[in-house]
Amino acid sequence: MGYTDSRYYSTETPVLLVANNIILGIRENNLKLLIFKREIEPCAGEWSLVGAFVRPNESVAEASQRALKEKTSLIDLYVEQLYSFGKIDRDSGGRVVSVAYWSLISLEEDDMEIGNGDHEAKWVSIDEVPDLVFDHSKMVQMAVNRLRERARFKPIGFEILPKEFTLPQLLKVYEAIFDREIDDRNFRKKLLNSGLLTKLPKKDKSTSKKGSYLYQFNEGVYKKLHQEGYSFDF
Repeated sequence: MGYTDSRYYSTETPVLLVANNIILGIRENNLKLLIFKREIEPCAGEWSLVGAFVRPNESVAEASQRALKEKTSLIDLYVEQLYSFGKIDRDSGGRVVSVAYWSLISLEEDDMEIGNGDHEAKWVSIDEVPDLVFDHSKMVQMAVNRLRERARFKPIGFEILPKEFTLPQLLKVYEAIFDREIDDRNFRKKLLNSGLLTKLPKKDKSTSKKGSYLYQFNEGVYKKLHQEGYSFDF
């Protein structure tokens, strides 16, 4: 049965809607988080996730993308909805429901300078995140947990690398995601025996004279293994 009480549509019980972004990035062997210095009260000047109130003429997803563009200059970033946070007292400024989105991206040196001049934003290592406003720290932990669970069963580590990559590069991605050292020998053995990688007849010599062989991810083999319950636990 639907709601028929028109009072639910009045302004007597206003609820504000916010889109927040948990943007995770990997640089070398380090998982990082994008944070933003809050500009409005309450908690102006404190660190928070990038976010924006949803306008009447836009969807929540559109508000998420607008916030990233306006405050960090990131555009057309692929994000996934994580969770809705709606505790009555979660925001000291009023009754606010937040829809959180998360994403994982690969960071290059140029990406580290993220602010657009008008807003202060920066990347911080995931183990050095300062206190965040409201329940934003809870959002971050939930996003990291989602990332690690996703990485166990889906090739998310491959997706943020170039089409051609080396095994050391791939190893660093998974070490950053799981925040621990992974045995190199077991890592190589499991991946090479799985057939998930196609070895290319060329090397990357950017880090050493001897170089490391380049590989490509075999999506066809992955789909078959995924059906069989393959996991990326190392």
